[in-house]
Amino acid sequence: MYLKEFEIRWNDIDANRHLANKAYIEFAAHTRMSFLNEYGFDQRTFSAHNMGPIVFYEHIYYFQEVFAGRPIRVSLELSGLSEDGKFFEFRHNYYDHKGRNFAHCEMMGSWIDLRTRKLISLPNEMLGLLEKVERPNNFKVLTKEDTRKFSRIPRDLEN
Repeated sequence: MYLKEFEIRWNDIDANRHLANKAYIEFAAHTRMSFLNEYGFDQRTFSAHNMGPIVFYEHIYYFQEVFAGRPIRVSLELSGLSEDGKFFEFRHNYYDHKGRNFAHCEMMGSWIDLRTRKLISLPNEMLGLLEKVERPNNFKVLTKEDTRKFSRIPRDLEN
């Protein structure tokens, strides 16, 4: 399991003086990018392939409040990956300074070609980098159908 430690900053707190919703998302995103960078998915590699990661969804479950003054840690597990690397799923847990789990996040994403703005599979050398990542017991090989499991479609405003 990958872990990243954070200090709760003044701008991470909301009007209720606890960790703000936006901070959970920012800490998870920073943890993911740190993890990817350590596995060779850095800006140079993204630029060479003219690609980047995108998020389909992030679901956060809150268990208890957390306040400023003590560091927190955010974990990451690669919980799913399609055979071609096009789709990925990460699981995050948030821990207080005593190791107590105060929130959980599930996210799914893909990779986008920055020229065509279309989803793409991972190049083989990058897919090989993810094959080195430890997988949890409930790891799943993802399919396109997994990306649609919440059946959400856009609904435009009526004129």
